[in-house]
Amino acid sequence: MKMAVLASGSSGNSIYLSTKNTAILIDAGLSGKEMERRMESIELNPEDISAILVTHEHGDHIKGAGVLSRRYNIPIYASAGTWKAANKKLGKIDENLVRRTEEHWQLGDFEIKSFSIPHDAAEPVGYVVGDGEVNFGLATDIGYITDELYDHLKDLDCMLLEANHDIDLLREGSYPGMLKRRIRGNEGHLSNDETAELLPELLKTNKKSSCPVILLSHLSAENNRPELAYLTVKNSVCSAGYKIGKDLILKCAPRDEASEIFNIDTAEIIKGVTDSA
Repeated sequence: MKMAVLASGSSGNSIYLSTKNTAILIDAGLSGKEMERRMESIELNPEDISAILVTHEHGDHIKGAGVLSRRYNIPIYASAGTWKAANKKLGKIDENLVRRTEEHWQLGDFEIKSFSIPHDAAEPVGYVVGDGEVNFGLATDIGYITDELYDHLKDLDCMLLEANHDIDLLREGSYPGMLKRRIRGNEGHLSNDETAELLPELLKTNKKSSCPVILLSHLSAENNRPELAYLTVKNSVCSAGYKIGKDLILKCAPRDEASEIFNIDTAEIIKGVTDSA
């Protein structure tokens, strides 16, 4: 399985996954033009996309989904609640391209599982995608870790895990109080500290991968810094006895440009995704 982060953050989110025969996007939260530009920057062809999987209806996850669907005849998968809430944002979608997510289904070479996440959206979901060899998981836009969520995050070979904000930066920042409370609430976003507490537990229970790839993602531009997120999580996993580069690969997902394509099966170096980007 190959993976690339096309965007990660409050300004837009999108993940590319592919096998030899199947290519999908999870979310398309940039404009259609920018989605095309980022794909082309790493030599991906939008015409090869088999489907767009949507996590929820917020604009930073679906801004370009409708455009890409209409332009390239791509089916969109979303929960029933997300379809209802996203109707106006997506624009008119051909009925033949409308798909409802299931708990477990096959899409080309991919085996896909969707699961509920606690976020302030109509019916938000996360995804685990497998190709028979490796499993990729997406866990962002989550207010807290539920038992169901934790179970789906175990035994992954590669995962995008939210580290949205530094608590002190959020507290002292310019956001209005209501927005700060939303971010810190049970339907908001995970902080660096919460992710730092979670990750050693996931590593301890991971019986499948000896060196999983963890990409810290959905970092806030105003309330976080890549170096803060990285160091907070790194210090936690190292204190728990794990070594970066041996027991896990830890990076920050890029915000403003696409990462280069990463081969999850062979754990090739993620050339476009740095410790501080």
